[in-house]
Amino acid sequence: MLINELSKKTGLSIHTIRYYENLGMIKGLTKQNVKSNNYKHYDANTVERLEIIIEAREVGFTLAEIKKILTSWFETVDSKPETLELFQAKIKEIDDKMKYFKQTKRLLEKVCEKIQNVS
Repeated sequence: MLINELSKKTGLSIHTIRYYENLGMIKGLTKQNVKSNNYKHYDANTVERLEIIIEAREVGFTLAEIKKILTSWFETVDSKPETLELFQAKIKEIDDKMKYFKQTKRLLEKVCEKIQNVS
């Protein structure tokens, strides 16, 4: 499929798809027998990779982390330990952020109470 169809299937803009391709996260292929254009063609694997990128971005992975996930998932023979490590690190990061936000919320609630008591 061409990039327009890929964009429609994934909901990503053409610009974003090209950006991910420039980062090496996906790869389009040009047909060797066609010399008149530089159209790239993408397969179902590319759709799957883009879906993984979308989902990983939604849960807070950075592009560098996503690139590692894609590499370990698609290009490494025994990827389970490395992939598991990446996901466990993200879970710990989320737990740490949740603790921080809970502390910040408590502090803000105390400040609000003080402001209300002053009135």
